[in-house]
Amino acid sequence: MSLAVTLSRAQEGVAAPQVMVEVHLSGGLPSTHIVGLPEAAVREARDRVRVAIQSAAFEYPNRKVTVNLAPAELPKDGGRFDLAIALGILAAGNQVPREKLDDCEFLGELALSGQLRPVSGVLPALLRARARGRRVVVPRANADEAALIPEVDVRVADTLSDVCGWLRGSHELAQPAMALSLAPDNDGGPDLIDVRGQLQARRALEIAAVGGHHLLLVGPPGTGKTMLAERLPGILPPLSESEALETCAVLSVAGQTVDPAHWRRRPFRAPHHTASAVALVGGSSQPRPGEISLAHNGVLFLDELPEFSRHVLEVLREPLESGHILISRAARQLRFPAQFQLVAAMNPCPCGYAGESNQRCRCTPDQVQRYRSRISGPLLDRIDLCVDVPTVPLSELSAQRTTHDEDSATVRQRVVRARNHALARAGQPNAEISNRELERDCALGPAERKWFDAALEKLGLSARAYHRTLRVARTIADLDNGAAALDKHHLAEALQYRRLSMLSE
Repeated sequence: MSLAVTLSRAQEGVAAPQVMVEVHLSGGLPSTHIVGLPEAAVREARDRVRVAIQSAAFEYPNRKVTVNLAPAELPKDGGRFDLAIALGILAAGNQVPREKLDDCEFLGELALSGQLRPVSGVLPALLRARARGRRVVVPRANADEAALIPEVDVRVADTLSDVCGWLRGSHELAQPAMALSLAPDNDGGPDLIDVRGQLQARRALEIAAVGGHHLLLVGPPGTGKTMLAERLPGILPPLSESEALETCAVLSVAGQTVDPAHWRRRPFRAPHHTASAVALVGGSSQPRPGEISLAHNGVLFLDELPEFSRHVLEVLREPLESGHILISRAARQLRFPAQFQLVAAMNPCPCGYAGESNQRCRCTPDQVQRYRSRISGPLLDRIDLCVDVPTVPLSELSAQRTTHDEDSATVRQRVVRARNHALARAGQPNAEISNRELERDCALGPAERKWFDAALEKLGLSARAYHRTLRVARTIADLDNGAAALDKHHLAEALQYRRLSMLSE
């Protein structure tokens, strides 16, 4: 029978649906047809595969070759199916054994010389193949990615000839070496000990790290806002293996290199303020993850927040609440994860020096208002913590370090301990707990309730701000040795970070 079937996987967001490559040889004029909703790069595979097979010293069938990529309704793009198509053609022509193809999946683009070139999205494909208990053959250039997945039989190859020789039993294909770093990776990044002074900002950064809260830093130029933001990943709790694999899967789909030595380091993304909405949330004609998805399980830092286009900032509102982004196009919908922690920084006015004692600011009230109004109230309402980052006196910069100048490792120990209180209670960080869980975990006594209601009425906070303030208070209580009940001082500290209304006034 001149029919052979090989298995591969498509790329659809961070999913990797299975694709059956069916190859049939029949009589008629020699030709090759690829069907099953192939994009241009897949249709061109017929020429790459033919020359690659001939370069590998095999015979290309002098018959009518029909290649069907099933399921037919799933769009297929890229060169990832080249290897599976080539092996299907060789198996249909009895040049490689068909029985060895049944429990294997193949990924890789073919060069005209028969060399295997790397493809994107290998990590999600390996995760799905592991669930099915199948072996996977990938190009050697994807070996570092493949090494991150435990308990899956992955083989790496350099050429089409290597894969055919392995199927024939003449030699073995190598397996990738395990990742260099299997332990949590929090070392080697910027350290909090480099920040001098800024005790309130450091406290807010610690609270944000414990609860997963969004943070806005407001202050003049050169006061350390960017330094503080860059050091947040270093004090966050370490990624679990599943979280690290999710994060690497997004990088893989985006075609970015995964560093096997630091694959469990939390991502830190800092797009320029000229970035478009598509660059931030993802999209294009062939949807790819944007900055918010590349920051999944990590930190998205937006410096000079008012300089971003208002339209660009508004697209953040839904992902901040939902933790994912749904990209809709005419023919398809793709969902990318976006469970990121937003840290933003801005100046208090256009010149940056409003409120400074040296009276350098010459901005009019109208200019200041227009500058601050570039950020909408609904977006500000989704930010849990707002803190001033004032100018640090030169005498403090040159003074000897004190016990307040802690390094990231010391702060991280407190963060992990407090986060564990939240995980034991609700199974997730405080910023992600539902309103029903909030009522259970943040019950207030009569005195605290009366005081809190009066403060909320005076500040005119929204219902969303009310719930977010309670979540921050719960985080502060967790830092307070895991206090079971919320006291007034927990609520008061949480309320002082709700100074967002002044920016939209």
